[in-house]
Amino acid sequence: MTERNLKPFKDFRWIVADPELLGGKLAVRGTRFSVSFLLSCLAEGMTVEEIEDTYGSFPHEAMREIMKVASDALDAPNVAA
Repeated sequence: MTERNLKPFKDFRWIVADPELLGGKLAVRGTRFSVSFLLSCLAEGMTVEEIEDTYGSFPHEAMREIMKVASDALDAPNVAA
């Protein structure tokens, strides 16, 4: 995948959000993996190695940021309550 000059999401290095990439979903820089897809794989019990064997490689350094994004989302005030 040719990487454009994608703007990082907040202060993250690996997490980006661009309307032309996966419809604006949070994604891992240099891949077509959305943060939600990788979290779903982990929730299903897959290891990082199994994800890579099945779907392709991605920077392992991104996993910390993926977890931080998820944590931040859960700590956000719930406006629907």
